[in-house]
Amino acid sequence: MLARNPGLYSPQRIVAAAEQAGHTIDIINTLQLHMNITSNRPKLRYGGNDLPLYDAVIPRIGASITHYGLAVLRQFEMQGVYPLNESVAIGRSRDKLRALQLLARGGIGLPVTAFAHGPRKAEDVIREVGGAPVVIKLLEGTQGMGVVLAETDASARSVIEAFSAANVDILVQEFIRESEATDVRAFVVGGRVVAAMKRIGQTGEFRSNLHRGGRAEPTTITPDEEEHALKAAAAIGLNVCGVDMLRSSRGPMIMEVNSSPGLEGVERSTGIDVAAAMISFLENNARHGDTVTRGKG
Repeated sequence: MLARNPGLYSPQRIVAAAEQAGHTIDIINTLQLHMNITSNRPKLRYGGNDLPLYDAVIPRIGASITHYGLAVLRQFEMQGVYPLNESVAIGRSRDKLRALQLLARGGIGLPVTAFAHGPRKAEDVIREVGGAPVVIKLLEGTQGMGVVLAETDASARSVIEAFSAANVDILVQEFIRESEATDVRAFVVGGRVVAAMKRIGQTGEFRSNLHRGGRAEPTTITPDEEEHALKAAAAIGLNVCGVDMLRSSRGPMIMEVNSSPGLEGVERSTGIDVAAAMISFLENNARHGDTVTRGKG
């Protein structure tokens, strides 16, 4: 498993699930690996030694090291090691604009979203999503950071101009008022939803992220929500992901597809062993000595 902080809940649970199933699992700090890129003999070195040829790799790559982490994961893929999620799919999910374009191409429900370069387009972008209130998001934001609710057209223009002055790319989305600071995260593993939770934001907070002080409770998703979650995972190409969606008057609206979702909120709120489902997926799909070439597209 590629993870920089093995003491966190999710890596600990994955290790426990793997060991309970009778597997040996090593935790490797992604940034401490280096690569030998040689034709027909790709190698990964850690602590001065070549890594053994593993059957599978579980990438827990933080957003701040996406570029290097994906390079490391591609090196594993070049060796024929089976990835829980492929590097190309993780890259799609980390690029919010590309992910939304892929979801839109698949006809999956989304909030109306606009993207433009520069403050001169601010008024057009605001008008495109139906006017204020609007949600403005940094393309590189995570865990609810870099997300702003602008309640008037004037404040939206100010935020867009400020981000543009800093040469930061943003998305502008319609505000789904009826969701009332809640969203649903469906956990998809191997083409099925194994668990779902509703996240509820703090009073006065429009973001529902647990890292922003929100709370989680179990929820039962509708067949339509399940279909949206599975289509979203397939559109991005992820075997394991958390699909965040809003419950709107027009049906489910996908907000994000997270390729490395945290397990603590969903496991503690639902009692479902999501980590075991991930290990079971690897057991059914990884093959010892698999040399299939991956990472196309």
